Amino acid sequence: MSTNTSPRRWALLLVMAGVLAAMTGTTAAFVTHEHAWRLLVAAGCFVHFIGLVLYSRRRTGGAR
Repeated sequence: MSTNTSPRRWALLLVMAGVLAAMTGTTAAFVTHEHAWRLLVAAGCFVHFIGLVLYSRRRTGGAR
């Protein structure tokens, strides 16, 4: 087991950044009724997904 937890922290940072971006885009789209905010929601969900994949790969060792 490695004592270096830095890659896991970056993955969790991506997860939280994705959640924050998606929630901000959702709130802005609801308040302003502009469809352009959907791009921020989609980008936030994509970043969240990438963070989850990196976190899962780090936790399980990358092989299934």
